[in-house]
Amino acid sequence: MKLAIVAVGHKQPDWLRAGCQEYLKRMPRELPTRIVEVKPEPRGARTREQLQAAEKMRILEAAGAGVRLIALDEKGSDLTTQKFAERLAAWMQDGRDTAFLIGGADGLDAELKQRAEATLRLSSLTLPHGMARLLLCEQLYRAVSLIRNHPYHRE
Repeated sequence: MKLAIVAVGHKQPDWLRAGCQEYLKRMPRELPTRIVEVKPEPRGARTREQLQAAEKMRILEAAGAGVRLIALDEKGSDLTTQKFAERLAAWMQDGRDTAFLIGGADGLDAELKQRAEATLRLSSLTLPHGMARLLLCEQLYRAVSLIRNHPYHRE
């Protein structure tokens, strides 16, 4: 199984890229994880819905066909780290590649959220998109650590 974090936006600060790469390099070989950056749609005079629809096409192309889509959204399920690890373990048993979707400044397209098998919320706080990437990378590593009974996670 492969994991992808498909995120709208680019040109993240070096410290953020370094943080994400640190957690991604710790992921086990059998669960390779990568970040795929999707170019944001130029704002111009278009509506939010038009911008989201244009980005949706890029997100789907970047995620690839036949993958499990997991949308990150402020209205998504609020999971504990333990519950997230249990979900990840179930997805690993299924074996299908999984893409976590992080929208741009206007969020994810409504149809894309409906197509997703799950919608997750990382925090009740408003996070910059780059921080959401970093937090997701860390939580994926933490979830794998829990699954493997590694001492990284302490309760």
